[in-house]
Amino acid sequence: MSALIRLLLPAIAAAFISACGVSSGGDMTDPKLDSGAVSDSSAAQKSAAPSSKEDSAQGPDDKETLRKVALSMSSVSDPASKTYKIGPLDVVDITVFNVPELSKTVQVSEAGTINFPLIGEFQAGGKTGREVERELSLKLGDKYLQNPQITVFIKNYNSQRVTLEGAVKKPGVYPITGGLSLLQAVAQAQGFEDKADETVLIFRQVNGERQVAKYDVSRIRDGSAEDPALEAGDVIVAPSSSVKEGIGAVFKALPLFTLVSLL
Repeated sequence: MSALIRLLLPAIAAAFISACGVSSGGDMTDPKLDSGAVSDSSAAQKSAAPSSKEDSAQGPDDKETLRKVALSMSSVSDPASKTYKIGPLDVVDITVFNVPELSKTVQVSEAGTINFPLIGEFQAGGKTGREVERELSLKLGDKYLQNPQITVFIKNYNSQRVTLEGAVKKPGVYPITGGLSLLQAVAQAQGFEDKADETVLIFRQVNGERQVAKYDVSRIRDGSAEDPALEAGDVIVAPSSSVKEGIGAVFKALPLFTLVSLL
């Protein structure tokens, strides 16, 4: 289970308790995320604003908790956040204090790697700036410098990416090149871990609002639901079985293929 999932589990469990009254037939639908919906009548659900049923089920405290959960999830794709994860084609400034010949601006490759003097190629994609700072400090301090002080700053970022977290074999940041579907993103992450049941949450910002949708990837894979296109900035979370047990009926109450507003 990723550190992000463990840290957010209490907030997620508390936040979604109010959603128990939401049925899978709700009309809180975004047309882009709802492309895979299969209703009992086999007709696509219509796009609409969040229903009053959802609003009435959530008190002020519940809505605030939901907002915090959404903010935590989306921060990994927000360059202004300390938890932002470096992605392919990002440009980063690396400064080594008092060693100007090692300070440089580099662009992350499409594979998520960068080349750095004395160290060579190493993986930066999927890591925060602080994680890269620590890794560079360890590598340089091991052989070349005494107590190196390193700062990593995200100078430019490539917005065309999605982030996969949780019970997938290779969590990380993946570029959207010529379009990327949910199934393709899961394949790039080398599929689900054994403990996962192939249900994922997609966190997305729509018109400035943070929203979430639940998808059953097994239904997409067997052809009973369409494979939705992902958008830049999407955060896809595959909760492990233990996380879902912690959330309990709350997770099950979230409607499939339906975008639910968290604000």
